[in-house]
Amino acid sequence: MNKNSTAGILIGYQNDYFASDGILTGVIEESSKNNHVVENTLDLLRTVDLSMFITTPIIFSDDYSELADPVGILKTITEVGAFKKGTTGSETIPELEEFKDKITEIPGKQGLNAFVNTDLETTLRENNIEHVVLAGAVASICIDSTGRAAFEMGFGVTVLSDCISGRTIFEHEFYCESVYPLYGGVMTHAELRDALEP
Repeated sequence: MNKNSTAGILIGYQNDYFASDGILTGVIEESSKNNHVVENTLDLLRTVDLSMFITTPIIFSDDYSELADPVGILKTITEVGAFKKGTTGSETIPELEEFKDKITEIPGKQGLNAFVNTDLETTLRENNIEHVVLAGAVASICIDSTGRAAFEMGFGVTVLSDCISGRTIFEHEFYCESVYPLYGGVMTHAELRDALEP
């Protein structure tokens, strides 16, 4: 994997998921703590040199008018009032602040797949990216949806097992062992660091 044509995509690193008082923290808390997701992601940003890092926050208006008929996790988000524009919960976690000059934020995500309604694909193509590395939340939802989409668009895909959160530890392990290998690679951030070519 060539670092000059590889981008890290950080999904869901927002207070409503990762802050101690986040509206949806309970959804991923067990898996996040078990895998030390935030700590490993910070180490990834400090020690792994990729062409670029991108974050794709999910943010909605106060009335969720972007969602015509939400179901599943999107319905839950509307019911509990998560990720509303202008709220602390929708903001990127403060731990990433020190890397703000290293991370490009691409707005517009309003669903499960980070490519939909965003300029993510355009940004990757303009920067000659051939491979994407995924980190964040939630393993079975946004990580999987984005990974499959990237694969179908012709990008190589790697999921960082120690930088993603599932709804349960079982879900995390199942996706890393049985789902992601169907369309990409799975490794830790330390293994990624060792696998990168200059």
